[in-house]
Amino acid sequence: MAEQAKFQKMLEVLLMLDCKYGRTIQEISERFVVSQRTVYRYFDTFKQVGFVIENNNGYFKINKEESTSQDISQLLHFTEEEAFILSKAIHAIEDGSEQKEKLVKKLYSLYDFDRVIYAITKKEETENIYNLIQAIKQQKQVILKEYKSGHGKDIRDRKVEPIDFTINYLGVWCYDTEDQSNKIFKTARIKEVVIMDECWQFKPNHHKGITDIFRMQSFEPIAIQLKLSMLACNLLMEEFPLSEKYIKQVDDNTYLLTTEVGNFLGVGRFVLGLSDEIKVIYPQAFKDYLNSKLKECSF
Repeated sequence: MAEQAKFQKMLEVLLMLDCKYGRTIQEISERFVVSQRTVYRYFDTFKQVGFVIENNNGYFKINKEESTSQDISQLLHFTEEEAFILSKAIHAIEDGSEQKEKLVKKLYSLYDFDRVIYAITKKEETENIYNLIQAIKQQKQVILKEYKSGHGKDIRDRKVEPIDFTINYLGVWCYDTEDQSNKIFKTARIKEVVIMDECWQFKPNHHKGITDIFRMQSFEPIAIQLKLSMLACNLLMEEFPLSEKYIKQVDDNTYLLTTEVGNFLGVGRFVLGLSDEIKVIYPQAFKDYLNSKLKECSF
């Protein structure tokens, strides 16, 4: 466990160096509560695996153009779906295999398979996502600088308490201290994340919604059940791998999907594309939604 914690800290330092202007040795040392000598040892390790650490007047960062190691975002990023698929592949290897044992140990030393430990989606959002990760770990309030609303008309700072990320880090579940309500803020619409000194003040009010298997978010999940043909079942698992956990086989050509969805948008698109292969068992509201969408279609 001590080695895993040490390696996790090194990954955090590596993420911190993936920035635009660089970080000082003192800054890294203070953030991670390690000596400056330890920071330099980390640098040596990074160099050994192919990263080039650039020093610009005492500000250190990764030189991506000269580094021979793969893109850091790909090195450290597993989505929940990718982790699920990879986990299945690993456990399909014959038990007792030396290769399987080594692979499992290596991957579990790097990643938490229940969630991504540290990840970056788009390079321009790297520091914002990193700061949000730190704020969640430290239970600190943050300022989302110049956050753009959905229509782009309202651009202003938002003081929030970040709770968790949605799938692929496209959004972050937060408690808005101004409106005193839980919301999703899109990470792409945040100009800068500033971590405040103030700790969370509204933790009892925090509520994180769900991200369904169709990658839709909501604070009010809706229970659904679908009867699928074999074709529909196979296509569902290919397009939305996490659905496999909620599918039960009835017979050779019939399967039941029983799960919760954030809204009818994602599941509706899937069902409408395979209307001859899927039957909605419940709820009635979903049947009404599909009928209304069919009436809107013009061919």
